Amino acid sequence: MTHQLPVAIIGAGPVGLAAAAHLVERNETPIIFEAGSEVGANIRTWQHVRMFSPWEYTVDRATVRLLEAHGWTMPPAEALPAGHDLLERYMLPFAALPEVRERIHFNAQVVAVSRRGIDKMKDTGRDDTPFILHVAYADGHEALIEARAVIDASGTWHKPNPIGSGGLPAVGENRFASHIAYGIPDVLEQDRSRYADKRVMVIGSGHSAINALLELTQLKDDHPQTAIIWAMRSANLRRVYGGGEDDALPARGRLGTRIKAAVDQGTIQIVAPFRVREIGTDAHGLCVTGETDDGLESVAVDEIITATGARPDLEMLRELRLDLDPALESIRALGPMIDPNIHSCGTVPPHGEAELRQPEKDFYIVGMKSYGRAPTFLLATGYEQVRSVVAALAGDWEAARDVQLCLPETGVCSTDLAADGAACCGTTTSQPATLSVSSISVNSSLLQPVTTLQPAASDCGCDDDCCGNGVRSTTCGCDPACC
Repeated sequence: MTHQLPVAIIGAGPVGLAAAAHLVERNETPIIFEAGSEVGANIRTWQHVRMFSPWEYTVDRATVRLLEAHGWTMPPAEALPAGHDLLERYMLPFAALPEVRERIHFNAQVVAVSRRGIDKMKDTGRDDTPFILHVAYADGHEALIEARAVIDASGTWHKPNPIGSGGLPAVGENRFASHIAYGIPDVLEQDRSRYADKRVMVIGSGHSAINALLELTQLKDDHPQTAIIWAMRSANLRRVYGGGEDDALPARGRLGTRIKAAVDQGTIQIVAPFRVREIGTDAHGLCVTGETDDGLESVAVDEIITATGARPDLEMLRELRLDLDPALESIRALGPMIDPNIHSCGTVPPHGEAELRQPEKDFYIVGMKSYGRAPTFLLATGYEQVRSVVAALAGDWEAARDVQLCLPETGVCSTDLAADGAACCGTTTSQPATLSVSSISVNSSLLQPVTTLQPAASDCGCDDDCCGNGVRSTTCGCDPACC
């Protein structure tokens, strides 16, 4: 079945392009709006980073089928692409296909989505009324575009979380923006002079922060005066380092192994827990002040890299009826599956159109944006999401319901809700003693540790080997009451 109006796709990233591929295969008409000047504009900002997912998890099957019909050759399934590989060898060739190239609008920012002639409050005829997208183009002109359905695959990378620990910008964050990079800057090439022989603070505890830190350690090999300071809100290093050899994606496991080695060697100074409140200046440069267990402390730095996650931009969706998780801003049905307060593993139950369905009929949020603020999204998840959604839009409900998703586990899983060491996936939360935390003297230009925090012993003689983060280890002999 074909329809007169197109299906609008917001965002020409990997998931948005996959949605287009599935629509083309079903003889539907996609129209894609990309705010950037080319496909994968967000990926271009981290194209120097090698992904930890191999090609087999990084490509969509419908996209591959269309590419192969035009003579494209799949890269080795087990090889690890960098961001530029994903762009140059996969996304750009697909965007150039005759079935796709005329359907992508570049430099086209979707600023609002609604129903034609109907605001958010009106019920009558709503489900049968076409969507209307207000699109602003870079050359200054605007347009109202009608669509029978909308798939929002705009992602979250362009909306990074601020440095402030309460979800708000730190005092001075905007003022000193020229010294702050969000995400993963190209430390070894394009931005080398910015960080060489400087005091650099990296804020964050996820894979983006670790990638930035590891590149800084390579920079330090050539520029020994480079000082690397790692600030985290939590001191739970077991969760930060991940599953190591137990990770089903070996490259992801090696990130944790390599960063732990750099910390153990003293190449990286850890400041944790450290919750940033203010950024200012003094005679030594930037002065980053944060809350610690011992009160407010300050650290002198030259540059800041912040990788504290991202959040969805929901402003353009204000006229639509949405059902989102109140904490994560994810699709509500996904919240319990991906909430980092509950678990951190890679296993997410298969989900598709039914879970992504919104009160606004035929509107879907997919890809990284469907996860809201949760950090564990993998491309394979987004590809299966759009396959199911497009099947439903085409009326193939059997295919839409036949959702299959198998994701590689991280090898570590933790939960604040589990009892007796149990975790959300049946593993244990046994955690070694947190490594010593190196504090940096207040307003000092020298990175000299002044305090070493040792595992605190409880009254019954058990230390953090047994009671790490207040959770009793399953391998020690202490009484549970100790923790």
